[in-house]
Amino acid sequence: MVRAGLTAERVTIAGAELADEVGFDRVTMSQVARRLGVKDASLYAHVRGLEDLRGRIALLAADEKTVRIADATAGRSGRDALVAFANAWREYAHRHPGRYTATQTPIPIDPELAASAPGPRRAVELTYGMLRGYGLAEPDLTDAVRLLRSTFHGFVALEAAGGFAHARPAQQSWTRALDALHSLLEHWPPSREGDPA
Repeated sequence: MVRAGLTAERVTIAGAELADEVGFDRVTMSQVARRLGVKDASLYAHVRGLEDLRGRIALLAADEKTVRIADATAGRSGRDALVAFANAWREYAHRHPGRYTATQTPIPIDPELAASAPGPRRAVELTYGMLRGYGLAEPDLTDAVRLLRSTFHGFVALEAAGGFAHARPAQQSWTRALDALHSLLEHWPPSREGDPA
């Protein structure tokens, strides 16, 4: 019998909380069931298994992160938007390390579930919208998105792993990195599509 009040959303939130505590890759169905005070089998009335749960956690996290970025960047443009965007990204990674990992992990997600989740689509719209403020168009937009994602994710991943042991505070390097990105985006080099790779 399914426990009253147990829903796919509750199972997903419990999995996301657990991911933040123990790491996204360490979440198991048994641990989530224990957290909710139910037997493992009760979860399968709401999620199809661990892969489905992982996909749901990733979509939840993408929605949460996107809402924070949207709130931070509302009404801003140029450097202000870039800094607000980046700081919201980094803050989410700090506060929710397991959920953040889920947003950066390739996971097979049920197409119907993915289609109903606004987070990933809105994240793309926000990122492209901010970069259009720098006057970029395709294919430069895609290249700039990849640069930002690589920089933000690389920084927070190294930071989380203790990779910045130098005496200079990581915050100062983060601020300088954002200054450098802003300068680069303002002076984006012309596309050289005909050049060899």
